[in-house]
Amino acid sequence: MTNSKQNILELILKIDPVDNIEAEHINDAVKWIESTDEIFRIQKPDTPPKHLVSYVVLMDLNAGKILLMDHINAELWLPCGGHVEPGEHPMNAALRELKEELDLDAKLIKDEPLFITVTQTVGKTAGHTDVSLWYAAEGNSADEVQFDDSEFKAARWFEFDEILNCDPGSFDPHMIRFVKKAILLFRET
Repeated sequence: MTNSKQNILELILKIDPVDNIEAEHINDAVKWIESTDEIFRIQKPDTPPKHLVSYVVLMDLNAGKILLMDHINAELWLPCGGHVEPGEHPMNAALRELKEELDLDAKLIKDEPLFITVTQTVGKTAGHTDVSLWYAAEGNSADEVQFDDSEFKAARWFEFDEILNCDPGSFDPHMIRFVKKAILLFRET
């Protein structure tokens, strides 16, 4: 097993699942990584058909808000993120995506992913599977947001309660679970 794959496995195994779904996603991701050397996307949009993604959710913990973007291809409100490049550490991919998509050099709240999901993609590039490691970064909802308008139609701060009580079909299918887990994790710190 390559050092890169081993490092990613270690990251995944450190995630404390919030529920049975996340435990299933951890098990799925571990089996997948152990079974193949093709964990990074090498050709857009879906080669190989299952590949590693890093999300980074910009969070204003004082205001109880997260920043989401109206993604053009996915046709959903999503956090910042994208595909992990071959050999790239997922944390570095998260920070790179923040810079590329929002022109931000934000500080991660934790250097390890908070959450993992295995999701069939939807929208204009539907049909492949993203194994997504979710990071959280410090944000300020009072700051003006600049976003890459080639990827997003809009960017907006959502209150935690707004996400928890929304139509889940407008967001990543695991967004409500992420917010619930983030509230639990950050209430303790």
